[in-house]
Amino acid sequence: MSDVAAINAALNSPNRQFSLERTRNIGIAAHIDAGKTTTTERILFYTGLIHKIGDVDDGNTVTDWMEQEKERGITITSAAVTCFWTQKKDEGIFKSREGLAHRVNIIDTPGHVDFTAEVERSMRVLDGAVAVFCGVAGVQPQSETVWRQATKYKVPRIAFVNKMDRTGANFKNALDDMRKKLGAYAFPIYLPIGAEDRLAGLIDLVNQKALYWGEGDVTNEGLKYEVRDLVGPQIEEAQEALQELIDAVSNKDDSIAELVLEEKPITAPVLKAAIRRLTCKIELIPVLCGSAFKKKGVQCLIDAVIDYLPSPIDIPAAQGLAPDSLEKVEVPPDDNAKFCSLAFKLWTDAYAGKLVFFRVYSGQLKKGDTIYNPRTRKRERVSRLMVIQGSERKDVDSVYSGDIAALVGLRNIITGDTLCNEDYEITLEPPTFPEPVISMAIEPKTKADQEKMSIGLQRLAEEDPTFKVFTNEETGQLIIAGMGELHLEIIRDRLKREFSVEADAGAPQIAYRETITSAAEGEGKWIRQSGGRGQYGHACIEIEPNEKGKGVEVLNEIVGGAIPREFIGAVEGGIREAIKSGVYAGYQVIDVKVKMVDGSFHEVDSNELAFRMAGIFAMKDAFSKAGPILLEPVMKVEATTPDEYQGDILGDINRRRGIIQGVDAKNGQTILSAMVPLAEMFGYATAIRSLSKGRASYSMEPNNFEQVPNSVLAGILDVAKKKGAARS
Repeated sequence: MSDVAAINAALNSPNRQFSLERTRNIGIAAHIDAGKTTTTERILFYTGLIHKIGDVDDGNTVTDWMEQEKERGITITSAAVTCFWTQKKDEGIFKSREGLAHRVNIIDTPGHVDFTAEVERSMRVLDGAVAVFCGVAGVQPQSETVWRQATKYKVPRIAFVNKMDRTGANFKNALDDMRKKLGAYAFPIYLPIGAEDRLAGLIDLVNQKALYWGEGDVTNEGLKYEVRDLVGPQIEEAQEALQELIDAVSNKDDSIAELVLEEKPITAPVLKAAIRRLTCKIELIPVLCGSAFKKKGVQCLIDAVIDYLPSPIDIPAAQGLAPDSLEKVEVPPDDNAKFCSLAFKLWTDAYAGKLVFFRVYSGQLKKGDTIYNPRTRKRERVSRLMVIQGSERKDVDSVYSGDIAALVGLRNIITGDTLCNEDYEITLEPPTFPEPVISMAIEPKTKADQEKMSIGLQRLAEEDPTFKVFTNEETGQLIIAGMGELHLEIIRDRLKREFSVEADAGAPQIAYRETITSAAEGEGKWIRQSGGRGQYGHACIEIEPNEKGKGVEVLNEIVGGAIPREFIGAVEGGIREAIKSGVYAGYQVIDVKVKMVDGSFHEVDSNELAFRMAGIFAMKDAFSKAGPILLEPVMKVEATTPDEYQGDILGDINRRRGIIQGVDAKNGQTILSAMVPLAEMFGYATAIRSLSKGRASYSMEPNNFEQVPNSVLAGILDVAKKKGAARS
């Protein structure tokens, strides 16, 4: 265990203190309220970064440092911290890395779906992850989302079943949930000794030992555990579970399979090495358990991070694209290689200014160095480097391959930019983010705040790729769009606190989408003659439904010079303008293929404006003939309620046009899974509390877009028609 002075000394050392193989970049990810921040806080205590454990309910944890996080008891922004862990002998059970200190960079991510961008960008730069599950609820909706995000970016992970001290906790059920709902090849490396209020310790399967935690106050040394031999029924239980683990590993690892076939003994170090190999290749998920709140199992979790999650050299090297040839280029995790990094998060700090969080993939960076941005083709000098410790910023002189740090004072940077040496021009794959599903109009309460609000919203949009700001050209209103009501509520709160702007907001609006169901042809003409030179543009197009999720494709199939080459771009511009502003009801068009096939021009009167207008009219003409439909965002909703309120909540979901997907019973609770249109979910938090006397809870996440039923469509089209009439 390290103290704060030693940590500061290590961070400010002019040389690399921890080799790449002794570096871990991990994320803590889970469904909301599964215990991510509490787990992170305990890890920071046991690693010596803090000497007093904070609590989410008290608002004094290291990683939940924003005022909004402290007040609401939720994580809103991902927070990075660096800590150090030295594995101790512990009577011989952890021999493989005994006495070696490791540097662990941790990112604590939000669990609420409105802040999914924070998880997305964190997963892009992590080498490993700890997926935290509630021992009572098991796999929950956002658990599935963060699991998919980890899979998308090929992040190895271990699982920690938390809250084993809670009433209704069941380790086996949580494990079965992982296998069934996530398709995880998950096997325990620890088993709980007791559960609920009788949780006493853990069985270490690999070493066949029992670990018992003491009771009482936590000292600076932490809540210690005692290592004992297995006794009574524990022996048979541990041996059976160990055999299951060995069988699972032997199915995937040839060296263990060979030992099994030859009936040779499999020692703990050999088994651990095999588990590590499979974990790094994402072929096995080691599962631990405990209670972070009661400080039981946390040391074992940190040991598992060191033992099983990969260092930067244990996983395939990052790959980028050469800007000119677009050939794949490997970025080796090597301090002596040329510098290459990825900017994955922007943040405006009240004191330091604009922070750019970045992950170093190769080389090293020192204060005074010059870095290059291939996107902007500009160079900038590095004046200040920081390592972030929650709300604290620690200046450092240099960072190395595998490090996660922050730059201060860079301009023209966006999330996903590659930062590298100018003679090593390369572009790393940026993280991808979902489109907003909800929007509302916003305006300052006083005219004097107009400029301040614009600056504030612009900065917040730079930080958050899922938050958009734009002006509705038809109404002149400023529109903000995000992932949910809470997301936009936090944006308004940050405007008030950080930029001193009070703002009024309109009712939330749904981000509907338009598409078509059949193919059609369309023609657009723009002819104006008002004395002198006129305007002439004529375009013919064909449209058809595109594959779902493929977006909009515009193809040029004009032959014979029907439209001169210099006006083709103008026609396409008009088509894309019509697509963006909507044709059917004023909403963005998706999943349509458009072919420009014919047209005509006038040698004198044709110009870009005329052909742009012709493109708009052709698109509107074709779209109206192609069976246009309106799509609405549908949410995956999971409501957990005591059995006696099941009927009321089920009936309320049906009234909201919800489709029930499943009804499960677990620990005296009923879990209702449903698909519900987002338009019907406004105010649901108040409704479910009222129906259950405050005893039910729910979560939801975007699932897909579905056609708006005719009974609802008429009202939406009527509103669109009134807006059109008001404009004209």
